[in-house]
Amino acid sequence: MKQMTKVLFLITVVGFTRCGPKITSNFTNPNPQPKLLIGEKVALLDMEHKLPKNILKVGNIRFQDSGFSTDCSFNSLMNQARIVARKNGANIVKVIDKKKPGLWSLCYRLKIELYKYDGDVSAIPQYELKLD
Repeated sequence: MKQMTKVLFLITVVGFTRCGPKITSNFTNPNPQPKLLIGEKVALLDMEHKLPKNILKVGNIRFQDSGFSTDCSFNSLMNQARIVARKNGANIVKVIDKKKPGLWSLCYRLKIELYKYDGDVSAIPQYELKLD
């Protein structure tokens, strides 16, 4: 009986640790940018939004469905991307590819590029997060 309890506990732990989307990232800039402060704005650009001129690419992020993913709505992933961007000194999050939930996946799957812009990001037309 104790053995069965241990197996069930292990399955539960593995299930809960695999609930988020699979995130892969690539930061190839040889000169890493300093982290942004919590008060600094980060612009969230969807596919239809234009990038400003004179920007520096910081890296890429890719959100995929892990098979057990929860909390993978578009808004949730954009918020997670903003957190990653801030940690890596980027103040623009730009969606370059978006797959909506469908028959095979209940999650959004996104490819995102992160940029550093020296101008005022609040002046850029952008996506506004909504409550899920």
